[in-house]
Amino acid sequence: MSAQDSCLSLIKYLLFVFNLFFFVLGSLIFCFGIWILIDKTSFVSFVGLSFVPLQIWSKALAISGILTMGLALLGCVGSLKELRCLLGLYFGILLLLFATQITLGILISTQRMRLERRVKEIVLETIQNYRSRPEESAAEESWDYVQFQLRCCGWNSPRDWFSIPSLISNESEVHRVPCSCYNSSATNDSAVFDKLSFPQFSRPGPLARPRHSTDLCVVPADSNVYSEGCARSLQKWLHNNLISIVGICLGVGLLELSFMTLSIFLCRNLDQVYDRLARYR
Repeated sequence: MSAQDSCLSLIKYLLFVFNLFFFVLGSLIFCFGIWILIDKTSFVSFVGLSFVPLQIWSKALAISGILTMGLALLGCVGSLKELRCLLGLYFGILLLLFATQITLGILISTQRMRLERRVKEIVLETIQNYRSRPEESAAEESWDYVQFQLRCCGWNSPRDWFSIPSLISNESEVHRVPCSCYNSSATNDSAVFDKLSFPQFSRPGPLARPRHSTDLCVVPADSNVYSEGCARSLQKWLHNNLISIVGICLGVGLLELSFMTLSIFLCRNLDQVYDRLARYR
């Protein structure tokens, strides 16, 4: 066996092993998404949070897993069987993904101010229409999750919630905010949010209202709620995690470039004779 044949064999099996790993990874992601979709109760108990928009995340995970499995399968079969058409398709999809990521990076860099304004508009619209459309509650659940995770309230401040029709009480003039604004550490309350009853959540204790399918979980906008708006918290989060985000993006980009290089090198150096194709028909 010549040095060139040995090099091609090494590249072939490297490409196969790497894609086999990503196929298994995609399978795990797909199974995880299906598990969340089918057995929400077990997942809620596992993570300890009951108000994550599970429907959205489960579908996103399942679709990501399927796409990862499909792309990895192309790479595995194309490299192991030395099929030019599959290797070319594999290279083309990776190139498309890489170009999309580069385009998105350029757009985010050049249109950052416009994107920030658009995000602000979407968030303020979500707050303004909070629980006014029960059948479209995914955006509100997502924003509740952001407030809880980032320990913030409203976009600019908790005052963003004060004029929301669904939170205005006719019985008193006390301003109210969603339970996701409640700062449990301020009252030494370490209780985890109670399990969901569509579409909100409730917390045990005097602050929570009786829970029914149409009830809102609200708390008084007093000193026990987060005083900082989420715009500032998001900026802090991005600043603190910027190195990690850039590192992950660079790592994914380098992996894609490596796989593209291996696949196109293998494709270009295969024998010109296509007799082997007849054996796999």
